[in-house]
Amino acid sequence: MTTPARAEPRSGPVPGLLGRALAGVYAREMVRRNRRYDAGVGVARVGRPVISVGNLSVGGTGKTPLVTWIVRRLLDEGRRPCIAMRGYRAKGGIADEAAIYRRRFLELAIVAQPDRTRGLEELFATGEGQRVDCVVLDDGFQHRRIARDLDIVLVDASRSAFDDALLPAGWLREPVASLARADAVVVTHAEHVGARVDELRARLMEAAPGAPISVTRHEWGGLDVQRREEDESHDLAWLDGQRALAVCAIGNPDAFLAEAGRVLGDRLVGAITMRDHDRYAAGTVQRLIRRARSLDADVILTTEKDWVKLARVPAGEWPCAVARPRLELTFADGEGELGRLVSAAARGDRAGRAGGSP
Repeated sequence: MTTPARAEPRSGPVPGLLGRALAGVYAREMVRRNRRYDAGVGVARVGRPVISVGNLSVGGTGKTPLVTWIVRRLLDEGRRPCIAMRGYRAKGGIADEAAIYRRRFLELAIVAQPDRTRGLEELFATGEGQRVDCVVLDDGFQHRRIARDLDIVLVDASRSAFDDALLPAGWLREPVASLARADAVVVTHAEHVGARVDELRARLMEAAPGAPISVTRHEWGGLDVQRREEDESHDLAWLDGQRALAVCAIGNPDAFLAEAGRVLGDRLVGAITMRDHDRYAAGTVQRLIRRARSLDADVILTTEKDWVKLARVPAGEWPCAVARPRLELTFADGEGELGRLVSAAARGDRAGRAGGSP
């Protein structure tokens, strides 16, 4: 990959003794919390089968593409799923991921609020909610107040949890030992590690004994481009000869930037990364515009999640086209077994090794 111009700094882990001390406090609280949930304290069933998709770390590991894959499978089977999510930073508008799901599934019920249990109860009290027969819980591994019939945990191969530390010294929400309660593990972004995925798989088999392990890749399948106030659809060849500035505010930008570098080579002339869920205030947008002009960029390349907020900028203000890749999830291994677990859980066949994880 060609190294782009220096990316702007983002907030990161707390270094040194302070970070390790705070991580120790965090670890003790996490142990206390999980013991309560392991005993069933504060855990409730919501009256529908629940499939949880989550991860160990802060930031993106590919949950949205996997949730999309699960929902499409359930719809193909004649199910009526809904998606429940926290609605992160939805103040003043719809949450980023919720907006993506609503564009993809126009008639799907979506709960996007911090109290997901209450949100589901309110949904099920409506005519729309009465038709829902299963729930897909987005970012649910740590949200243990809702019992689940299938607990799927994602591990990003490009940022292995085995080489990380707990918050705030690192990016981990929970220690790797928590994988023991997973019913299935999905390795994401395997395209970035090559043969090393076999080593990661072996370590995951030890951490989550008995849980099937799937391996997936995230690839760009095409582009949606805003140009001259119109949205256009193109294949990746549209980028040939174009100078691009990459812009994103996602939890783990490395995979996005690596794929941009692979596709564009030295035509990736700059990169700006910001902390996850940045709101793209007017001043930030103007800074992006100035940067694109200074680099003589032909296109600003961003993610679908970022576009949820950037789409409000009038097309005439952009100095060039704005493109967002269509991210596609492909399975290298384990698709059949994971699909069978999803289908069984949606039927109410609790797939967890101990009758389903709380």
